[in-house]
Amino acid sequence: MPGTVASFAAVAAAMLFPINAALIILFSVLGGVSSWAYSKRIGVKDPSEVVIDEVVGMWVSLYGFGPRFFLPALGLFRILDIIKPFPVRNVEKLPAGFGIMADDVLAGLMANLILRGISWLFLGGGLRVLTRS
Repeated sequence: MPGTVASFAAVAAAMLFPINAALIILFSVLGGVSSWAYSKRIGVKDPSEVVIDEVVGMWVSLYGFGPRFFLPALGLFRILDIIKPFPVRNVEKLPAGFGIMADDVLAGLMANLILRGISWLFLGGGLRVLTRS
């Protein structure tokens, strides 16, 4: 449940300010370091209260899309984050904060690419469709 709430918060943040690569990279690095330190301190590999990974993963899934794609991106990201298909599950096993962040970033990337493919197939115009809001 904390991951879903964080994903909704990430979408709300994306409505207020544009998500860009620099922001995603910054939060990925800060999230990796802080989640590693916190998980080490409490002795839990991937604590559920750490949600920066869901925020970054959600932003990756939204990257390059206008608001009309936010709800489908949210649904797709949450499904991929929960079921953890290959290779998301494997990346989750990486050490320290990298594993905490990497599975959600990869789930976000997969959601983004799937949504781009669906957009191209059904809406036509390929990547041109993605630049319109």
